[in-house]
Amino acid sequence: MDFGVVFQCDPPARAVVELARKAEEAGFSYVWTFDSHLLWQEPFVIYPQILAATERVIVGPMVTNPGTRDWTVIASQFATLNEMFGNRTICGIGRGDSALRTLGAKPGTIDELKQCVDVVRGLARGETVSYRGRELKFAWVDDGALDVWVAAYGPKALAATGEVGDGYILQLADPDIAAWMIAAVRRSAEQAGRDPEAIKFCVAAPAYVGDDLAHQRDQTRWFGGMVGNHVADIVARYGESGTVPAALTDYIKGREGYDYAEHGRAGNVHTTFVPDEVVDRFCILGPVENHLTRLKELQELGVDQFALYLQHDAKEETLAAYGSDIIPVF
Repeated sequence: MDFGVVFQCDPPARAVVELARKAEEAGFSYVWTFDSHLLWQEPFVIYPQILAATERVIVGPMVTNPGTRDWTVIASQFATLNEMFGNRTICGIGRGDSALRTLGAKPGTIDELKQCVDVVRGLARGETVSYRGRELKFAWVDDGALDVWVAAYGPKALAATGEVGDGYILQLADPDIAAWMIAAVRRSAEQAGRDPEAIKFCVAAPAYVGDDLAHQRDQTRWFGGMVGNHVADIVARYGESGTVPAALTDYIKGREGYDYAEHGRAGNVHTTFVPDEVVDRFCILGPVENHLTRLKELQELGVDQFALYLQHDAKEETLAAYGSDIIPVF
């Protein structure tokens, strides 16, 4: 199992770069960031600094979307970084949440997402793609490479992931939900004539190592609220028909709205509806033994990477604990 870490691009940007360097020293293989330009600093400005300060970590957004930037611009950013630093980028992508909603826009459609994946990946790899009625190619790309991993919860997005994604990002660490989601992606890939075993599976969730569970829950309860935004969309579209597991949808019944000004923030007052039981299922908390047990469960399900969200008050301590006591086990 590989390990990644997910940062917000809070100022000062140099602090994000320094945390990325420490993550590589601790044994992490991937450095991801949020991509929501009204809430945080621009990640594609920070990525070259991270890549220059490190030697091997793979860097990219968790996640970008088809609506914020022109697709050819996204591809050119990745291709340029790869030319400079040797194919060390990855693209996580979804329909769009905070980056679009804070602009007063809605998330993109599934069809737009699938088309964007093909265009961005193809151009970054030096291939010819069809976009806006034109055949396009980066003449300057030589030996380009880019994998695109799709973040999804709902049935149609999961199906699209199996059809076009190089990987799947599930933003929660509940093994039962993960098993259901992974099976759905694999089933879609097989139906599309693809090799389901070739798709990489990434579980991303807050992790906090320590003994004070009450404090850790308070520091990570925001995550259930963030996931709840996507779940609310699913319930609005499909109802409570069992289209997705009840373990994912039931907990949002007490949800009364959401303020994106507190998005991804510890202490978010709009996430009090998230019960402790959901925090414990969605995140990985407690002493080292808890982390090892959960990660082994996820590994047995076929998870290839665990990416830690580090939006709490013990970032460096958690990085160090994973580097010394958890990553070496895997």
